[in-house]
Amino acid sequence: MQLLASREVAGAADELAAVARALAAPAGGRSLTELLTSIRARPEVGTRRSSVAIAINDKTRPVPHEYLLPPLLAQLEALGVASEEITLIIATGTHAPMLPDEFSQIVPAELLARYPAISHDCDATDLVSLGRTRRGVEVLTNRRFMEADLRIVVGNIEPHQFMGWSGGVKSAAVGLAGRATINGNHALMTAPGSELGHYDDNPARQEVEEIGQMMGVDYAVNVIMNDRREIVHALAGDPRAVMRQGIPLAREIFQVAVAEPFDLMIISPGGHPKDINIYQAQKALGHATLAMRRGGAVIWVAACPDGAGSKGYEEFMADPAMTSHATVLARYAAEGYRLGPHKAWQIARDASRVRLRFVSDMAPDFARHLLLNPVADQPGVPPQAQLTQAVAAALTELPATAHIGVMPWANATIPLLVK
Repeated sequence: MQLLASREVAGAADELAAVARALAAPAGGRSLTELLTSIRARPEVGTRRSSVAIAINDKTRPVPHEYLLPPLLAQLEALGVASEEITLIIATGTHAPMLPDEFSQIVPAELLARYPAISHDCDATDLVSLGRTRRGVEVLTNRRFMEADLRIVVGNIEPHQFMGWSGGVKSAAVGLAGRATINGNHALMTAPGSELGHYDDNPARQEVEEIGQMMGVDYAVNVIMNDRREIVHALAGDPRAVMRQGIPLAREIFQVAVAEPFDLMIISPGGHPKDINIYQAQKALGHATLAMRRGGAVIWVAACPDGAGSKGYEEFMADPAMTSHATVLARYAAEGYRLGPHKAWQIARDASRVRLRFVSDMAPDFARHLLLNPVADQPGVPPQAQLTQAVAAALTELPATAHIGVMPWANATIPLLVK
């Protein structure tokens, strides 16, 4: 049996200090001091106070804002930016906007008491149009972010199944974009190169870089974390420079060499919030099947307390004709890309290659409706009992020389088959 997991690395002894050091030695571009000096020299700014907007991730991303934000906010204030001129914008992408009483789930209460905070809405009527990308996608984005003099993104760098890597401008370029913009960009997920771990040759990611440039994202503060969600590396500065420095560091942690495909893989997205719903947890399946023998078995363990996580995905699967992964793939091919249904396609693509068993807190009938093959045949079966049953059943199907793997943090693991 092989454990496929991130490399064991120690977190920073002082995480706040690690972020402060990154701010003091920015990667590429200009420092915050230089950026603000340049902004204040603009004729249109004149004597008025300069404003700052900071894009932060929503509750579906395990970003340690309690360590990222205080040093950044303290430096901005030390440079003369008033607290009321610094707006935290929760970058929800196409997720439902967070309600104000939910903000404390991701931002410390003492910061919310001091700095204005709002949630993005990808369907808002006042989004700003910035023109079109080279591929023709119209860039619609958050008005409040665009009205700020200084635009900052905060997030983490980790593997992404078709964007290659999260981090950099993505928190704003996707997180603060309009639905049509995100749809247009994510349609590239089936393009060659839009793959896990790819960056420079990844068309989806490079369009995100183009969108970030059109938005004028000035500065990024990103971290790379270990499996215990401790900060290992902190980086700040020009967003693209942060990515170029961060990706090799992240790859050292998250990439695992695999000598031969697996016959059985037991996977978990990595706990909350990575398994908050199927929409997020699917990434574990997508990563795991890259290292699987066709026809092998996957036991997918994901709590999914919020269910599917996408109304569009649920509506697509509500079609009575969606009775198999083959019918899902055929309908998707006929209709083309749509956000929400794309999740059905991703699951069908991966599940059609393996024998899937699903362990979850979800209602079994609902999981069957999504073609997830739940282990439980009725509600209330404890996940541990489901897992035991799934493993026992899978073992009876394996050859004597079976290659078995375990991916406890599959959402953030890159299995690389070494041929």
